[in-house]
Parts: sequence; C-alpha cells; structure tokens
Amino acid sequence: MSEKMKTTSESGSTRRGFIKQTAAVAAVTAAANPFVTPVYGQSQAPSTGRVIGANDRIVVGFVGVGGQGMAHVRSVKRNAGANNVEIAAACDVSKTRTSEAVEYIGGECKGYGDHRKVVDRKDIDVIICSTVDHWHTDVTCDALESGKHVYCEKPMTRYLGEAFRIYDVAQKTGKLVQVGAQRTSSGAYHKAAAMNKEGLCGALVLATGSYMRNNPKGEWNYQIPGYATAEDIDWGRWIGRVHKKVGFNADHFSRWRKYYPYCAGVLGDLLPHRLHPLMLATGNPQFPTRVVSLGNSAYRTDENTPDTYPRDVDENVQILAEFPGGFNIFLTSGTVNEQGVVEMIRGHQGNMYLGNGKVEFKPERPFADEIDPETHNGLEPGEDISSHEKNLFDAIRSGNQPSANIDLAIKVQTVVSLAEISDRLNVMCLFDEKTRKITTGNGIEVEAITYGSVELS
Repeated sequence: MSEKMKTTSESGSTRRGFIKQTAAVAAVTAAANPFVTPVYGQSQAPSTGRVIGANDRIVVGFVGVGGQGMAHVRSVKRNAGANNVEIAAACDVSKTRTSEAVEYIGGECKGYGDHRKVVDRKDIDVIICSTVDHWHTDVTCDALESGKHVYCEKPMTRYLGEAFRIYDVAQKTGKLVQVGAQRTSSGAYHKAAAMNKEGLCGALVLATGSYMRNNPKGEWNYQIPGYATAEDIDWGRWIGRVHKKVGFNADHFSRWRKYYPYCAGVLGDLLPHRLHPLMLATGNPQFPTRVVSLGNSAYRTDENTPDTYPRDVDENVQILAEFPGGFNIFLTSGTVNEQGVVEMIRGHQGNMYLGNGKVEFKPERPFADEIDPETHNGLEPGEDISSHEKNLFDAIRSGNQPSANIDLAIKVQTVVSLAEISDRLNVMCLFDEKTRKITTGNGIEVEAITYGSVELS
C-alpha cells in the first residue's frame, strides 16, 4: 500500500490558519474524487418524471407493506397534510398484506402484487421500498428509470455490485435516493459535519459506534403470521434472484434477516443505522481503502425458540474500516449483549461526542490553550422515520440532496459489503474506488459476493 498521507499542525499555528489550510485540502480532495455526486439539477442527464414545485402535491406508492412498510404507511398517512402528499398505491407479494394496507390507506389507493405495475404509473412521484433486501435493487432501479424518486430501506442493497448499479442509475437519471438510515436526519450529525469541515477536530483519527441488543430467544425470531401460506404469498416472486432457492417456507418469509441468502444480518440490518450518520458527521464521507471484519454465531440463541432454524448470520460482529488519510472507523454490533461503545469522533486536535440532539467538542490536552470546548444542545433529533420521510419530500421540492443520499449511501454500502466479504471469506479487503476492484493484501483480486458466488447466496 502507498504511504499514508501525513497531516501536521505546528503548536504555534492559529486555529484560523488551520481552518484555511483544511478548507483548501478539502477542496482539492473533492475535485479529485470521481464519485462526488453533483447537486440535483446540475450536470445530470435529463430524466422522465414530473418536475415538482414547492406547492405541488407529491404522490407516493409503497412497495413492501410488511412490518417496516406499514410503519411507513402509517407515518406518511399521519403526516400527509403537513407534507402535502397523497398515497396512491400499495404493493406486496402477500395478498393479505396488500389488501390490509389498501384498506388502511383508503381513498383511491390501489393494490398490486407486482412492483412494476406501481412503477409504471405516471401519476406516482416517489416509491417507498420496504421489501426484503434482495429486492431493493430491482425496485429502486426500476423506479429511478421510470422518473421516480426513491426512499429505500437500509441496507441499500444486498450486495456490492447492486449498490453500484443503483449509484450509476441515480447518476444517469438525476432522481433522488434516500436510504432508510433515519439518524442522518438528526441535526447533531449535520452540526458535527459542519464543525469537522471547519477543521475543529484537526485531522480525523478514529470514530467509534455500536448497535447492541441482547435477545436470549434469538433476534428476528418474529411470530409467524397466520396468512403466511403458499396460497397467500407469491413465493416465486418473493425469492426472486436468490441462488439458494427453497420451496415455500413460512419461517424464511417471516424471519429472513437470519439467513444469508436474504440478508447480511447485523451487518445489513443494524450497523447501517450507525455507519451512515458517523460517516456523515466526518464532513467528508469517503470510500474505504481497506476493511476487515470478524463475527460468529457461537451462542446458539435460536435453540431457545421452538420451530425455527439455526441462523446463518452472525450474532456478534466487529468492523474496522480504513479511509484515505489514515482515518479509521470501528463499529461493533450484536444480539447477545446490550453494552455498546461511546459514539464519538477522535481527531488530532480534539474529540467530538455525539448524541441524540447534542454535539459536545473537547480539545485534546496539547491544544486546550488554543481551542475552546463547544457544546450544542437542542438540535433536531430526527430519530424517527417521519423526519426522514419529510427530509426526502423537502429535498424533492428544493432540488437539494436528502440526508442519506446516494453519494453517502454508496460509500456506506461499500463498507458494509466489504465487511461481509471479509467475514465470510476470511480475508482483508482492499478497495480501489476508481476501478471498483477488491484485492487482498498481497494483491490477489477478490470476487465480490453476489448471487451464486457462494452457497448461501
């Protein structure tokens, strides 16, 4: 690997001088980065779809109306007046789910079993996708290419290649993508990003975060609903492009987050909630240069729940990701212990502690006479999906990018996918953002996991 870039700050330098120097470096870095997303409406290829003005009503269609999907339905309907939106369609592979969602929504809402029929409707402006992970890419790309904006639940995709497919389509169409990491709509992370752009922490060193649970009966062992039958569910459509196909299975349908063919487990379901806002808070989200991860499911919690299968995915996992300039992120997540680590960003000159609606900065001891501590309270919490949905609706009307936009999401998904590859293939993954190639430390190219590349896919 090339020698790491060194950043120095002489003890006699002023904070103002350091800020100027940092701003100049940031400008050069952004100009050299081929993956920086242009502001919506600038340097974008023209796309189909309605141009929405500040006072125009936004029409929404839902694809996937299970647990999380219905949470979005309830939220959007509850805030429809305030956000000036209308719900026109609900789609699911389950007939029961679809009919119940249509009944709840009311009005002129129509139900569908195939997302393409929703996407084809010219009157719909936004698709909210809350399907199983392996359907995120097809639904999102079909919607973008039809001129619609998309709110896609996290993780953005099941595999890395799919993430770049969405990225490329979003770039081509100019339509907005909002990934469902609602913490990025919290004012604390945007304030932290602004402070880091000013160079308050100095050169960034390490960020830490965690998402911890402890479920003795096995996380995601949800109760199987009575409608989960082969007669109600279009199983062939649900299983889609999955390589390891099985016949109809109510456990897989209801508890899919446990199984690798459909989900990366905590890597895909929990850690994106922490990784998106942490990378946003750096003020300059970047692609990782190398990622290593390890995890296991040694605790066998599924044995405490009858009539289910042992999980494929990890119950305890850690990620260490390195970024250009030597900045690292360490994240831990698990479902067998509740104790996490402090969410913070450590810099050469100071440290930033992040919380719900709060940012606290403390200078490092050698810089305490030059830099004052800062505390910012009462920032917009933004922890619920309603705030995150509103953030997208506002962005559509203003032409700005939403909080969990495609530029941030592609970099987050790269970390997540490389972590899964590292864990499952037992390798350290080096990544080249220009070629999008993955190699090991000795230069051997690694094939990214995708459908059919490994048994459980």
